[in-house]
Amino acid sequence: MREIAYADIVTAVKNLVMHTATHLPEDALKKLKDAHEKEKSPVAKKVLEQLLENAEIARTEERPLCQDTGLAVYFVKVGQDVKITGGLLKDAINEGTELGYKEGYLRASTCDCFTRENLKDKIGYNLPAIIHIDLVEGDKIEIEYAAKGGGSENVSRARVLAPAQGREGIIDFVKQVISEAGPNPCPPIIVGVGIGGTFEMAAISSKHALFREAGEPNPDPEVAEFEQELLYELNKLGIGAMGMGGTQTVLAVHVEKNPCHIASLPVSVNVQCHSSRHGHVTL
Repeated sequence: MREIAYADIVTAVKNLVMHTATHLPEDALKKLKDAHEKEKSPVAKKVLEQLLENAEIARTEERPLCQDTGLAVYFVKVGQDVKITGGLLKDAINEGTELGYKEGYLRASTCDCFTRENLKDKIGYNLPAIIHIDLVEGDKIEIEYAAKGGGSENVSRARVLAPAQGREGIIDFVKQVISEAGPNPCPPIIVGVGIGGTFEMAAISSKHALFREAGEPNPDPEVAEFEQELLYELNKLGIGAMGMGGTQTVLAVHVEKNPCHIASLPVSVNVQCHSSRHGHVTL
């Protein structure tokens, strides 16, 4: 049994939050550069130049990539041969999140659903974090993190289709969601699509799909082909960078597919803005 100290988890999460807020990961940066090269519209091309300049300023001056520093979302794999000493895992992640947002001078965005009162003085600074935990083999803890802003989250949608709608029904639904989103999620975007399972599993799968390196294909060749088909169809919409029109609306489409009930076809679309702030740490 390997022991991992509570304090080490807190520190790792704090550093992950602070670094991710100011440093656009290499996969997202590469996709933005590729989009800039491919873009046909002069106006959209100029917008992409500005997004790349913003990323460089954020990195060199260690300033947030966006004023919306998001809610903290984690997918955590815990090895069954790990023992955490000094406290609980969720508490450590929440404490690290709060310290990261405070010490990084990042915006506290959690509020009460009804009163809209900011909860930083009641529950904690930008808490609680959204944490998904999975027990796996091994003696390590793997923490995937993403900052999820309101603009991209607001346009995300989930629906249970009729089984007969099949593949074409999924394509139509995804196109509808992105078309209605328009410029609101700050394109060019990354689109996560969760298919199958139950209603909530589709939604969680679409969120987890965004944590994959931008453009990395699904290991299932059939699903990877479907991702490329969706990417082509979505870029035909012509929304373009920041909604200014153009050929590069979507940087990547990531699909996660699960078995589902014979009577249903759950589908969820989760969107991430061009500032795809995500990171990973292994303890």
